[in-house]
Amino acid sequence: MKRLLLVLTLLISAISFAQEDAEKAQLLAMKKANNFVYEGNTLLNEDNFVSAEMEYRKALSQQASTKAGAYNLGTSYITKGNFDEALYRLQQAANLSTSKEEKHSAFHNIGNILMQNKKCKEAVEAYKNALRNDPTDDETRYNLGLAKECAKQQQDQEDKNQDQDKQDENKENEDKEDKQDQNEKQDENKENEGDNDKNQDKNEEGEQDDKKEGDDEKDENGKPKDEKQDKSDKGEDDKKEQQQPKPQQGQLSPQQIKNLLEAMNNQEQKVQEKINAEKQKGVKVKTEKDW
Repeated sequence: MKRLLLVLTLLISAISFAQEDAEKAQLLAMKKANNFVYEGNTLLNEDNFVSAEMEYRKALSQQASTKAGAYNLGTSYITKGNFDEALYRLQQAANLSTSKEEKHSAFHNIGNILMQNKKCKEAVEAYKNALRNDPTDDETRYNLGLAKECAKQQQDQEDKNQDQDKQDENKENEDKEDKQDQNEKQDENKENEGDNDKNQDKNEEGEQDDKKEGDDEKDENGKPKDEKQDKSDKGEDDKKEQQQPKPQQGQLSPQQIKNLLEAMNNQEQKVQEKINAEKQKGVKVKTEKDW
């Protein structure tokens, strides 16, 4: 039992010494880190940014939780325009800070960096976080108003761009549909042209067949058969009758005149024969008519 108590006493003593050593090491690290931060601040005031950055980095390597080193390094990056690195270090300082004052300063500077990068919506949230830790800061409140207006303009522009993109997409779809309809119409026209060519070929074949049948109706000498010849002769007779002049009303036709002349000649011949017969008898015949 005494031996067990002795072991426990030795363990407690060892743990105590270990804790004391850890605390001493932590205090020593913090002290060194603070010294590096102090040196960095001095170099930064002398406008020696490169050396100041090295001292701040030494402070963070000595003690990662050195919020002053992170904050001061972040603000130094702002003065040099290195906003990405400044944003990273200030977010680190905001996470390490325990007091409202330190958090307010970190979030306020984060909002300024985001405004510089045209990230207005994110800046609004940063300024709100700063005001949560210090609602009395009028400068942060003013910057918040600017960030809100900037965010609204960006949102309006984004909506406008989306509408334009949608219109462009709709127009592109309409153009595709018009082109598709045009192609379909062209294909349909080609099909119709093909059908017309086929019909034309059929008509030509039919004409050739009709011509062949007509050639078969000719006789051995190449002349049309009787039926066709009769039709031709009948057509010629009709043509001749049409060519002969028709007598006008009250006039004799040429045929009637011809018949009349023949009748007069026959009558004169009969009279002449009668006169000749009288002469042979010795009788004088009166040749003139009495009045």
